[in-house]
Amino acid sequence: MLSLVVITKNEDSNIARCLSSVPFIQDKVVLDSGSTDQTVSIATQLGARVFIEEWRGFYLQRVRATELAQHDWILMLDADEAISEEGQEELKKILLLINKNQCKVDAYAFPRISYHMGRWIRHGGWYPDWQLRLFDRRKAFWQEGHLHEKLEAKKIEKLKKPIRHWVFQNLFDQINTNNRYSSLGMEELLRRKKKFHLILLLFKPLGKFFETYVWKLGFLDGYPGFIIAIGAAYSMFLKYAKLWERENNLK
Repeated sequence: MLSLVVITKNEDSNIARCLSSVPFIQDKVVLDSGSTDQTVSIATQLGARVFIEEWRGFYLQRVRATELAQHDWILMLDADEAISEEGQEELKKILLLINKNQCKVDAYAFPRISYHMGRWIRHGGWYPDWQLRLFDRRKAFWQEGHLHEKLEAKKIEKLKKPIRHWVFQNLFDQINTNNRYSSLGMEELLRRKKKFHLILLLFKPLGKFFETYVWKLGFLDGYPGFIIAIGAAYSMFLKYAKLWERENNLK
């Protein structure tokens, strides 16, 4: 048996697509942290067991959501993700193995493809973007990280069909996300006792643009690929600019 688990807050534009992408999973858990939109109502109407609890941070929230599932095998999706029709068939085959106790791995990693600026982004480091999302909670464990929580397991198998990801609503959303993650990146530099140097401020963004647009073939994604590469470079610039600001007590 398999449980779908999703953590949410104000995801009424996404949650129906997410929950409906695996109609064959009976136990669907939504752990909400105080949505003020229709997320809870939509999830309830679609048959999910909805729990409303205060936000603990991503790591603890995922741990808690995993605990709420009825079954030991968990499919954990973000609300802005969904399983494709092809992925559903691949997942059904795994479910048969799980139900027969014939599954020989601890977790499965999905490739993830993201939709942004009117197209699926296939280059620039955005794909395959492997995500460990299907796992046996008796053998896989969440680990806390400064920037991202991480699921760890010993025996992992890679799947072929991707999770679909609607990564940003628009460029405004992307810019806000870049700003937020540049702050987290700056905090990580401080934690590692890194110091500001002008050469890093100048060349790290250039290196990130080259990596994203040229080395990882972002130019093959057209104008969106170029915009993404500029955004990645600017996020890198902000990270080191914020480090300089913090070291000089300007904030």
